[in-house]
Amino acid sequence: MPANELTLKDLKSELWRCAGILRGSAVDRTDWKGYILPLLFFKRISDVWDEEAAEALETYGEIDLAEFYELHRFHLPNGCHWRDVRAIPANVGAALARAMRSIERANPDTLARVFGAADWGNREMLGDGLLKDLMEGLSSVPLGNAAVGSDILGDAYEYLIGKFADITRRKKAGEFYTPRSVVRMMVELLDPQEGESIYDPACGTGGMLLGAIEHVERAGGDPRTFFGRIFGEEKNLATSSIARMNLMLHGVEDFRIEQNDTLRNPAFIDTSGALATFDCVIANPPFSLKAWGREVWEADPWGRAACGLPPASYGDYAWVQQMVASMAEGSGRMAVVLPQGTLFRGGAEGRIRRALLEQDLIEAVIGLAPNIFYGTGLAPAVVTLRRAKRRGRRGRVIVIDASSLFRKGRAQNFLDPAHAEQIVGWVRRFRDVADRAKVVSTEEIAREDWTLNISRYVLPPVGADVPPLPEAVAAFKQALAEARAAEDRLRRALVEDGWLGGNGQTGEQEPG
Repeated sequence: MPANELTLKDLKSELWRCAGILRGSAVDRTDWKGYILPLLFFKRISDVWDEEAAEALETYGEIDLAEFYELHRFHLPNGCHWRDVRAIPANVGAALARAMRSIERANPDTLARVFGAADWGNREMLGDGLLKDLMEGLSSVPLGNAAVGSDILGDAYEYLIGKFADITRRKKAGEFYTPRSVVRMMVELLDPQEGESIYDPACGTGGMLLGAIEHVERAGGDPRTFFGRIFGEEKNLATSSIARMNLMLHGVEDFRIEQNDTLRNPAFIDTSGALATFDCVIANPPFSLKAWGREVWEADPWGRAACGLPPASYGDYAWVQQMVASMAEGSGRMAVVLPQGTLFRGGAEGRIRRALLEQDLIEAVIGLAPNIFYGTGLAPAVVTLRRAKRRGRRGRVIVIDASSLFRKGRAQNFLDPAHAEQIVGWVRRFRDVADRAKVVSTEEIAREDWTLNISRYVLPPVGADVPPLPEAVAAFKQALAEARAAEDRLRRALVEDGWLGGNGQTGEQEPG
């Protein structure tokens, strides 16, 4: 390893040290990511630009780099380099804002709005001293290609995203971040192949899209076959910006991340005006979203309510139907994270669930442990659907209770890679597993009134410490007798002390 190359561990430590500069500042902890991550990306762009300039100088000699944009991956206008802003003595926030906006305008096809909407000019919150400390802290961290590969930098970047989600989880600031072990499990279930298209309608910071690319890399494939076939939508401007930075820092150069409201106005439409379709659709949408856009779906121009109109107060099945409508014919498959209430709630949701089952789209239902997601302690479910099930799975669904597969942490539970691998194995084998998994037919589900409540099909194991029924009944009777004897002793004591009359009534007299 070159002497100047940072390890992932060192880079994580350096980046978190820089983030620590904001401790005690007027910047709310939930907003740290909106400042640290754009600064990191700005420094990365500047360091790579310097490397490209040095290579051009070595190759071509003294040339005017401003006239040869093609020598650089991104164009940096004059005065917009990291060192230019670092040299500003005052009004640093305004200088940062000008540099970032200028870079975005100079690279409209790749960097439009990539730096987000942080309020760099708020001097009460971000004084010159604080911003200079942040920039000096990052200035000592080399972020060019010679120091860090895109994979290491991207992993460190995701580490920061996870840390920010962790420290702000009580305020639900981490709702857009899905634990990597869950992402990997969902991607393994979909098994994306080289050249297939990937779509996430609620992409957050882009982790699931990256997970699909990494899956192909692990299998020995060429991730470049995904370039131009990666699509995501995210309503939050800052989060969509982070997603774009995240993909770029992982070396992904050709993708489309759109900042918009997917349920009200989907971004990806084909030439006929219908929704675009994709091979793999994957998402962790916001749970039970209220005010999700039902008024649009009452006469939805994209026909997404084919299985029914979801209730106004729960948007879960709107996300499901958006994803179903986005699955390609034949190859389309999807994996989605849902609250477990969607598996058994009745009314409109029950009718939609029934329609999905009758169309034989649902393939697997996996109940996970509670408190493994940032921002919610609920026990989620991962549900997979497929346009065309393979022979042997048609008319059947595998229901899995994985609620006991977790590692307990101090404030959060964790689904470890070994747990995820076990779940994927059960789905792939598609067979019953005692106390864990049950393959049920559509007819069986119909007899259960179309519920997918996991406990209807998979019962938890009876513990070895549970006594036989006669012993349990005897123990109950003994406990009941002891409780009654204790009540009698208490009553006698109260009578003797004058708190109760001899008939058990209170001894106090009402005033005459």
